[in-house]
Amino acid sequence: MSKINPPEPTHRGVELEPHQILLRPLVTEKGVHRATRNNQYAFQVHRDANKIDIRRAVESLFDVKVAKVRTQTRKGKTRRFKFRYGRTSDWKKAIIQLHPDHRIDFF
Repeated sequence: MSKINPPEPTHRGVELEPHQILLRPLVTEKGVHRATRNNQYAFQVHRDANKIDIRRAVESLFDVKVAKVRTQTRKGKTRRFKFRYGRTSDWKKAIIQLHPDHRIDFF
């Protein structure tokens, strides 16, 4: 019986640096609650970054161990400026759960 091998990873065109992946922390009331109770932190991240990139970026920038990464793609909203309608851009949110021994201090 032959063993099925996973496909080899494909090389993407652009490699992002860790400071280009994590755009800003999302410090909200809900985010502070998650940080204190569940050791989870929310960031706005680059739209082309995947979970592996986000994990590497957080581990290298904050010197912590990441347990889980969850991502969401947030759709932009329709806005009106005077007589014209426009649309804000889509963005990506990442919720990072750290191992119980690690913390990020600025939240």
